[in-house]
Amino acid sequence: MIDAHHHIWRRADMPWLNGPDQPRIFGAYDDLKRDYLIEEYLVDRAGTGIDKSVYVQANWAPERFEDEVAWVEAVAVDHGWPNAIVAFADFTADDVRPQLDRLSKYPLMRGVRQQLHWHENPAYRFAARADLATDPTLQANVAHLSDYGWSFDLQVFPDQMADAAALAAACPRVTFILQHAGMLEDTSDEGWKTWREGVALLAARKNVVVKLSAFGTFIRKNDPDFIATMMGATVGVFGADRCLFGSNFPIEKLWTDYGSLFGAFRVAAAGLSMTEQDAIFRDTAARVYRI
Repeated sequence: MIDAHHHIWRRADMPWLNGPDQPRIFGAYDDLKRDYLIEEYLVDRAGTGIDKSVYVQANWAPERFEDEVAWVEAVAVDHGWPNAIVAFADFTADDVRPQLDRLSKYPLMRGVRQQLHWHENPAYRFAARADLATDPTLQANVAHLSDYGWSFDLQVFPDQMADAAALAAACPRVTFILQHAGMLEDTSDEGWKTWREGVALLAARKNVVVKLSAFGTFIRKNDPDFIATMMGATVGVFGADRCLFGSNFPIEKLWTDYGSLFGAFRVAAAGLSMTEQDAIFRDTAARVYRI
């Protein structure tokens, strides 16, 4: 089984851990202001059956994007984990290819993430503007990923999904992985309606898959019922063969432990066929991230 989204970090390399430089959509995070290294991650996931993982960029200082990958690659050489890396690059640059060229020498490179999520609440806002996915320069740069064989981890809120679908349409040779099933923050009837409409637009793009992860982000707890609702709704639109599990550890460690979190996902998937469960917990991630 594969954990398709986790982080490790050294506090010294993470300036946001020590100050308010970036918004933190997951709330207070004092317990994370420390090293979280691969040894702790391996202890956290012990006994779950997870035997491979994907590291997703953790917002080092932007100019150190290659340093982050170099360090994670070295960790993997020493420990055999993680098994794939999703890096950062700045797709608002005039030409992103010099950055991608620097990353291309690392064997574990599989994809890139630049967080595009924007929210009217400044605490949840990350991108410079809400419609960044429609920017012609960004779209042209994302399209270059196909030349490297890399995917794009797509992080947006539900009301940005129409723009995100336009980005996916503009880059048909790139595989997009919708982060955290679209980050449903507003669980009102209107919020669910916006999410369902946006997810349907993205699911209509055959080059988009979806990551089932971070469902505790806005409710600040591990809620098996909410996980089951999100999984059922997402699988119902995308199909299990376009869904993949991610722990979002250690962020979710703020309110739960790995075993409890993974157990809730396994229970949520129990009503699916074994083929569908295999897709969510192994096969989709293995295909998308080539591990």
